[in-house]
Amino acid sequence: MGIGGCIVLLAVGAVLTFAVDWHIAGINVDLVGIIMMIVGIIGIATYVSILKRRRTQPPSPGAPVVDVEDNRYYR
Repeated sequence: MGIGGCIVLLAVGAVLTFAVDWHIAGINVDLVGIIMMIVGIIGIATYVSILKRRRTQPPSPGAPVVDVEDNRYYR
């Protein structure tokens, strides 16, 4: 589930919790909305933590620098 799906879960959960006044026998619509919002928040937090790990970090100052131009043949 991507970040879009998590945002949709959050939005639908908020609508169910705060904007809907339905009464369905055997189902607490407010609780379903709260659960959907919690799942959306957990999904966004997980996605952001995975995205943060995927970023490449620049080399440290002591690391050797590879120059691409040294590999060419001169005539």
